[in-house]
Amino acid sequence: MDIDAYLQRIVYTGPLTPSIEVLRQLQLCHLYTVPFENLSIHANEPIILEEPALFNKIVERRRGGFCYELNGLFAALLRRLGFEVTLLSAGVASPGGEFGPPFDHMALMVHLHERYLVDVGFGDSFREPLLVDRRGSQVEGTRHYQITEAGESLVLMAKEGDADWKPEYQFTLAPHEMAEYTEMCHYHQTSPNSPFTKRRICSKALPNGRVTLSNTRFIETQGTERRERDLANDGEVQMVLENEFGIFMNA
Repeated sequence: MDIDAYLQRIVYTGPLTPSIEVLRQLQLCHLYTVPFENLSIHANEPIILEEPALFNKIVERRRGGFCYELNGLFAALLRRLGFEVTLLSAGVASPGGEFGPPFDHMALMVHLHERYLVDVGFGDSFREPLLVDRRGSQVEGTRHYQITEAGESLVLMAKEGDADWKPEYQFTLAPHEMAEYTEMCHYHQTSPNSPFTKRRICSKALPNGRVTLSNTRFIETQGTERRERDLANDGEVQMVLENEFGIFMNA
């Protein structure tokens, strides 16, 4: 892996000695520069969970990806920098509160003086590492997160302001290898029941908001302001991908 090229991709120029502050800045930089997107699925591009293929796509071709790609490559970068990283298996919560199967989502645990949950592949979720072993609320601006126990599993909960807590995903702390995610990665690329085959999504965090392309609808949020507009054709979709996300699908 070309570490310098990866750091340039995420526009990170700070120190590299493993620490919670370096980890925090790396996660933020990643979220601000590399989109969460499933465009490969809708362009019939196979997703290969191998480091050279992921590096080529995300760093050299300046694309994004979904959880297995983004967290998988980010884990490789962190390890190259000297962080101790564990790949975690998670099940994503449905609107009804039920959880998906194991390996439905990949999250990361980074071991420093304490254990931290790290995720650059879950769309609009926490932006800074969360303490795995803290059971109280962990606050990011107007959002609150907490990790609760559920039998042998842990559950990431979130809420906005005074709203009710809602589960985001359930996970365990057992370590896993990249190859273990291959089956569910294939499922999410091919199954009509996968949320990723049902709609095209491309989303990127901003310091005070987010930009999202959902099929042909473009959504911008800045603070409490939200603007939406429908795109008329594929040409407008490609312009949004290029101008807002830096994605050139034919590159």
